[in-house]
Amino acid sequence: MADVKKIATRDSYGKALAELGAEFDNLVVLDADLAGATKTGTFQKVFPERHFDCGIAEANMVCMAAGLSTTGLVPFASTFAMFAAGRAFEQIRNSIGYPHLNVKIGATHGGISVGEDGASHQCCEDFGLMRTVPGMVVMSPADDVEARAMVRAAYLYEGPVYMRFGRAAVPVIHEEGMKFEIGKGEILRDGSSVAVIANGLMVNEALVAAEELAACGIDAMVINMATIKPLDEELVLAAAKKCGKVITCEEHSVIGGLGEAVCACLAEKLPTVVRRIGVNDEFGHSGPAAALLKQFGLSAEHIVEVAKDLCK
Repeated sequence: MADVKKIATRDSYGKALAELGAEFDNLVVLDADLAGATKTGTFQKVFPERHFDCGIAEANMVCMAAGLSTTGLVPFASTFAMFAAGRAFEQIRNSIGYPHLNVKIGATHGGISVGEDGASHQCCEDFGLMRTVPGMVVMSPADDVEARAMVRAAYLYEGPVYMRFGRAAVPVIHEEGMKFEIGKGEILRDGSSVAVIANGLMVNEALVAAEELAACGIDAMVINMATIKPLDEELVLAAAKKCGKVITCEEHSVIGGLGEAVCACLAEKLPTVVRRIGVNDEFGHSGPAAALLKQFGLSAEHIVEVAKDLCK
């Protein structure tokens, strides 16, 4: 894996905004005093007149984005996931979700991999919060290529979108020019023993785990489910029917996220044995990102353990 190119998806977000800004003059970017961290500074350097620093006032930024969208502009409101989904939840719900406005939320620094910033910044609740907003699309890309394609798809989509990007650099697993479609998952590795459905940085961990499992005679299917809402239920059902066992993997609480979305689908339409890998009902803490991911079971090693136990 040492030779694999690694890029943080927050960097991809900034690059994608700059690229789209050159194509579409109605795209504007708002940030809450974190342009350097969210990487919207990349857009700001090229289009300073279309970048608005709203200060440390996330709720106000969201309302500004809502207002701008009513004038025909397409605003991307950007800040850390904890401050977007958490601090500004009421404004997202009432000012964007309720009137179903065309606002895109770019939330960076999601999950445990925020690392040393600690529990106050390690947002593992955002998928759950945003899934409850009617009409909100919720997504989390696996790598640089998918992240950039996702931002483009979000711009072209008419309606509210929440996208989560990461701080940690992750391997690039997609080829340039990949087709990204909101609400569609993709099979990255076929298999018949167990279906591993993942998103974000857990997709690469699932692929690594699948190779290790193959050596043990366990043929794992790996699915990248970048869109959490709307969920690709057709693919989930097909994978469950073929494998009979499912594991979900996400850098998010096991409460409210991808795992619960998959379980809800299967419970109603095709009861299947499921194991959820994610952050259990607990807060994170400060530490190196790699060490924290391993400690909280968000690693290929843990996926292998769960799969072996499930396939006994």
